[in-house]
Amino acid sequence: MDGTKTPAHVVLNALLLNLSATYRSAGISQYEQHVLEALGHIQANSPFRLTAITGEHQWHPPAGIRVYTPQWPVHHPLARILWEQGRLGRVLKRMNAQLYHGLAFVAPLHTPVPTVVTVHDLSFVHHADTFPAWKALYLKWFTRASIRRARRVIAVSESTRQDVIQWLSLPPHRVVTVYNGVSSRFRPLPKPQVEAWRREKGLPAQFILYLGTLQPRKNIATLVRAYAQWRQAHPHVSIPLILAGAKGWYYQDLFRLVETLGVREDVLFPGFVPSSELPYWYNAATLFAYPSLFEGFGLPVLEAMACGTPVIAANTTSLPELVGSAGLLIPPTDTHQWQRALERVLGDPSLRDHLVQQGLERARVFTWERTARETLAVYHRVLEEHHA
Repeated sequence: MDGTKTPAHVVLNALLLNLSATYRSAGISQYEQHVLEALGHIQANSPFRLTAITGEHQWHPPAGIRVYTPQWPVHHPLARILWEQGRLGRVLKRMNAQLYHGLAFVAPLHTPVPTVVTVHDLSFVHHADTFPAWKALYLKWFTRASIRRARRVIAVSESTRQDVIQWLSLPPHRVVTVYNGVSSRFRPLPKPQVEAWRREKGLPAQFILYLGTLQPRKNIATLVRAYAQWRQAHPHVSIPLILAGAKGWYYQDLFRLVETLGVREDVLFPGFVPSSELPYWYNAATLFAYPSLFEGFGLPVLEAMACGTPVIAANTTSLPELVGSAGLLIPPTDTHQWQRALERVLGDPSLRDHLVQQGLERARVFTWERTARETLAVYHRVLEEHHA
């Protein structure tokens, strides 16, 4: 393909894009929104014409992206699945599409064009018990079938790439790592602005922050135990632990643990945090702790570093790829080491300053523009092979 040819028509499935102030606007929805907007901004200089399939009427696409909205009620999971597998192939044919990109795990089993599919993680394989049974079964079956048919699979980290290759014994060249980015709105905010927001929310001057779904895979129990030990060693220091996020599976066990350890007054549960508030939460926190057992990418860690917040994270799956040497990496279930990490960061201002600077530099590596350019490179490769 070169500039003299008609731009190749690429259709991207963004049916999980959701701008509501609920948990549905996090994770994959954020990926779909940011990658589409970045693609739209650089698309004018690429040999592609891009159409996004979405049912989100509040989203205003950039000039480089056209939108197709299905007539079906695709905000309902069953209707979306039936439309994707039953009608989408015909829609692609009518659009004269030349490439299809499923932005979230799945592609139609029958399409008239080559496909690319993005895999965010394989938590439904390794931690199926944290999903409703029907959802784990659907993701396993359709993701496996979609990956096997795809010309290329985009994995959002090298850890996820290796996981996908091993799961289905794929040729390594068919799975490409394209890292997510971090939005420019995640940055250090002016201190008076953060302090005004802190007063409005009634938050203390210092606090430890975890932000994510409250579910077993996030391993929050280890953080709570480590915090309880730190609190016992420092009874006169008032730095609460804030566990922010929507309630997931078995969240009641976490509430019971807080009661059992006697830290109910020191552990706060503010619930789901709207996307618009996230930069303020990170900026206001003294440190960010993320003990997750399994992450395909781990965007909250990057967002915290981009806001200038010191990070302690688990040394598992994709998290070391993001953090590098810019944060403390701790074995996820070693309570004593988590306690020692809290002790170090909270008790050493020079270490905190060092982690802040390192984190800011590290976060600058991950941009959505880079994600978009590397995604376009995947399209180019697939279409070159298809026409060869």
